[in-house]
Amino acid sequence: MADETDDAQSGDDAAPGDEAREALAAELSELLGDAVIETHIETGQNLWLRIEVEHWRTALAALREHGFVYFGFLSAIDWSDAPEGRYEDTEFDAAGIGEDDDATSATAAETVRRGGGETRFQLLAQLHAPARHAAVLIKADLPDTDGTPATVPSIVDVFAGADWHEREAHEMFGIVFDGHPNLAHIYLPTEFEGHPLRKDFPLLARAVKPWPGVVDIEEIPPELEAQLEAEVMAEFEASGAGA
Repeated sequence: MADETDDAQSGDDAAPGDEAREALAAELSELLGDAVIETHIETGQNLWLRIEVEHWRTALAALREHGFVYFGFLSAIDWSDAPEGRYEDTEFDAAGIGEDDDATSATAAETVRRGGGETRFQLLAQLHAPARHAAVLIKADLPDTDGTPATVPSIVDVFAGADWHEREAHEMFGIVFDGHPNLAHIYLPTEFEGHPLRKDFPLLARAVKPWPGVVDIEEIPPELEAQLEAEVMAEFEASGAGA
């Protein structure tokens, strides 16, 4: 990974600030030691730091002590495929978008490779060091048991702003943050069952009402198509545009 990152930044595509990001990646890797699995620099944009999940809280606490005192956000990703598809029986669903497109498949595979490891769920948080005008996106792959993601330590005692973010991740993905004072729902009723942002959560409403913009398009009968074409040409000639 490091070799690929170096190659990506050494050519003409390197953007202003990437050298600083490379230096920061090396600095934070040394700071966090064995907690770091790999780093990645998105040219001209972001520094990603993937860490072992058991070091989640201690790593973020160390980064705060190192000047990354501003908490941006915390969220999660479910990398699995939705087992029921998109709930619309369209020609796109039947054919499978990008299944036969090697370039599309390669791009998707590269995105997942950069994004994380082999686990289904991933936790991520963004921190900023205002004094250094620097930011870092921290990622951790979460093992799961029968679709239930692993419990991780809460960071609300490190970053108070993570309170609602952890509650949302718990509500939407089912991630338990050990030590959080109150993992109550934010959006859903208390008695609501399930976690809507998991890919296996059934969107039953969409089985009844298709996504907006998805419609059944009927073919125009040949005789009607010829008639419409004749009418359009007649109007075109009558307007003088065809002279």
